[in-house]
Amino acid sequence: MRIVITGASSGIGHELAKIYKARGDKLFLVARRIELLGKFLSENIFGADLSELDEAIRTGEAIAKWNPDLIIINAGISLGHSRDKLTNLNDFEKLFITNFSSIHPTLYPTLLKWINHSNNNLHSGSDTEKIDKKIVFISSLASLITLPSSIAYSTSKRAMNSYAEGLRFFLKPYGVKITTILPGFIETPLTHKNKFNMPFILPLEKGVEQIYDAIEDNKVFYPFPYIFYILIKILNLLPNFLRDWFISKSGVGVK
Repeated sequence: MRIVITGASSGIGHELAKIYKARGDKLFLVARRIELLGKFLSENIFGADLSELDEAIRTGEAIAKWNPDLIIINAGISLGHSRDKLTNLNDFEKLFITNFSSIHPTLYPTLLKWINHSNNNLHSGSDTEKIDKKIVFISSLASLITLPSSIAYSTSKRAMNSYAEGLRFFLKPYGVKITTILPGFIETPLTHKNKFNMPFILPLEKGVEQIYDAIEDNKVFYPFPYIFYILIKILNLLPNFLRDWFISKSGVGVK
């Protein structure tokens, strides 16, 4: 397969790249810090800072020319957790562009190419009018409940969920599969910023193994660890005053 991974310089993206490289797939790795991709020098390495929309547009054009089979939207940043101060405008904008606003320009040229290819096959009477392509969105369980200490991050990931859901409906007639994965806490450079108890935190390799399996199984929506997901679902069903009390007492996400 020809696989694109954004945010491939560390954490989940880096670990997935190692798995697919060992499997023999061809990789197109997008990263801001390309110096961290030394072990992948035989692959296509594309340097881009996706907090800049013009860089996302440039990335999207390069991806479309490469013609991938699978695109893993993994690039993301976190500001850590803090209830002491409101996120300033520059940090909020940079996070939201990286985690959400950059997604559509990164995908747009490839999506147009896939759709046109599928339509051309259909009009020509081909028996293979649908194409076998896939997009994976690495979201977060934090998208399901917004703590006061991570407003920007949770909001950006919730927006990603909504975009992925709509895109799944839109692209289904063309044979493009969409998978949205919502990990809980995984040991990565992002979670290293957190100075609080992180329930059900997983080692990087174990967490990425579950992500890889979900991609291979063509899961539509995959939240994990499942017990953490269920607890969040239950919490969201509580009356507001009970939910607010629990969040204030839990200490999760609170510095």
